[in-house]
Amino acid sequence: MEKNTLFYVILAILVVQYLVQQYLEYLNAQRFKSTLPPELADVFDEDEYKKSQQYKRTNYKFGIISDGFSLVLTICFLAFGGFGWVDQFTRSISEDSIPMALIFFGIIMLGSAVLGLPFSYYRTFVIEEEYGFNKTTKSTFFSDKIKGGILTVILGGGILTLFMLFYQSTGPNFWVYAWIAVGIFILFINLFYSRLIVPLFNKQTPLENGSLKTSIENYAQKVGFELQNIFVIDGSKRSTKANAYFSGFGKEKRITLFDTLINDLSEDEIVAVLAHEVGHYKRKHIIVNLVVSLLTTGLTLFILSLFINHPEISLAIGVSTPSFHAALVGFALLYSPISELTGLIMNYLSRKFEFQADDFAKNTFAATPLVSSLKKLSKKSLSNLTPHPAYVFVHYSHPPLVERIRNLKA
Repeated sequence: MEKNTLFYVILAILVVQYLVQQYLEYLNAQRFKSTLPPELADVFDEDEYKKSQQYKRTNYKFGIISDGFSLVLTICFLAFGGFGWVDQFTRSISEDSIPMALIFFGIIMLGSAVLGLPFSYYRTFVIEEEYGFNKTTKSTFFSDKIKGGILTVILGGGILTLFMLFYQSTGPNFWVYAWIAVGIFILFINLFYSRLIVPLFNKQTPLENGSLKTSIENYAQKVGFELQNIFVIDGSKRSTKANAYFSGFGKEKRITLFDTLINDLSEDEIVAVLAHEVGHYKRKHIIVNLVVSLLTTGLTLFILSLFINHPEISLAIGVSTPSFHAALVGFALLYSPISELTGLIMNYLSRKFEFQADDFAKNTFAATPLVSSLKKLSKKSLSNLTPHPAYVFVHYSHPPLVERIRNLKA
């Protein structure tokens, strides 16, 4: 396929994806006028419901602006040779392929981060502030950005360097070695994310001895779930929204509770939320998600190996001298429709797993406290209570609140 044809294919992909996304957002926004579902009348009053809809409407309008800016910027960068200019500048610094790739992506990521910073700042300190969610200080905000950038440089740069070393030494078979390396990395992150990454951003402390810890341990013992690590994370330093999550395997597995969760829910409600998380572990959802993620990664790398040597892909994004790093950018743009498809499958599985974890919590603990906890958490975060089914199908990793309540009460 000629470079001009590929260029227009890339443009078509970008525009079609944007239009489909905006249509889904529009459909979803039409549901903001819906009446309060009767299942939630005991928690939300009309004013609170209107506030949650207004919050979604504000984010919808902001998304139109930010997504439109991103599309226009990407198209202009492609059309006016932005990638070619960055490539030429990179080559003026180094002719060695690996340093070139690192500098090339470093410039693009830095530019993207700088241009995206005002939007992120506005969302945090205007929208989230207006609706009472934001607890982030400006120093924490910028510190998070810097730490995130450093982590991206270290981890992303390391993985890219490995990819190129495999490519240089094994040729077309590089995807196999890259797949193994990514698999090891994913396993490592799953095991040690809470121990190594989270402390860079948040303080974690063991849950204090007391009634709550005893209740959690009693439940874990009842269902045969070995649990030694229960931590509380200072989520309140950034937001009033609450959460809990499970991470790790074997001796590294742990339950992490946001301090906001402990403050907002009763003891039984917290145990019910944890019963849901234990359900994910007991039903092997974590293993299934890990396997699916590894298979998806392998498929992506295999397809990449088929296209990486085609110079037309580099030329299509305006880079005159074909290279691994330019072809990687072109491939990422061309592959995005397949990525969307695999994302649909992952979301479908995730929604199914959420129902199963809810059922596990209902059968091993109780449905009522889980229902009340879901209602409280939804109210606290101003969740969309009436999302459009098409939007749910494409974007939601969790079923809508009303569907979960109906399932728990069935």
